[in-house]
Amino acid sequence: MKAAPSPALAEPRSRDADRSQLAILASARDEFAQRGLAGARMDSIAERAGLNKRLIYYYFGSKDDLFLAVLERTYADIREAEQQLHLDEVEPVEAIRRLVSFTWHYYLDHPEFITLLNSENLHRAAHLKRSERIQEMNSPLVQLLDGVLERGRRDKLFRAGIDPVQLYISIAALCYFYLSNNDTLSTIFGRDLRAPKAMAQRLSHMTDLVLGYVLH
Repeated sequence: MKAAPSPALAEPRSRDADRSQLAILASARDEFAQRGLAGARMDSIAERAGLNKRLIYYYFGSKDDLFLAVLERTYADIREAEQQLHLDEVEPVEAIRRLVSFTWHYYLDHPEFITLLNSENLHRAAHLKRSERIQEMNSPLVQLLDGVLERGRRDKLFRAGIDPVQLYISIAALCYFYLSNNDTLSTIFGRDLRAPKAMAQRLSHMTDLVLGYVLH
């Protein structure tokens, strides 16, 4: 009878599997962001990752399952980054300023976030509806923002009755729409809305809008 593999031998294989899955997810994210779900090719994802295509099917199953895994990883990344803001450790007005600024700059630094969401919306969230993780992944942010709003209300800084989900959607929308529609907006208004001055004005405007809503 063969001896069971020792932990010392099994661990490198586990690490290799983790690395392979991360490489696949990163390559798939780029492929889906560039070509959409329909245009993305598993051969291209394998080539980007430098791995055999069979490994993708082994770890993730179908292309639709891989797309869901990419979406879940994309949401996990932004939620993890938001936790680093430590909104519960700063005064409420500063917490709101940080969240608006973070959301704006995250979308700028991760344009794939917008394109992946656009693609999933075209499919009416069919993949996310199958996710067993997506709601629990997003609930800590809601709880954190609710805590910020409650502290602001107790300090008589913020008005009462603000829904944290509605507030976050508004912050995301203010950032998302401007960036996802920048080319058409720049054209119809005859302005370069990607110019540094315009971008700085946008962040200032969004912050003032959100604070104007929450402040007492």
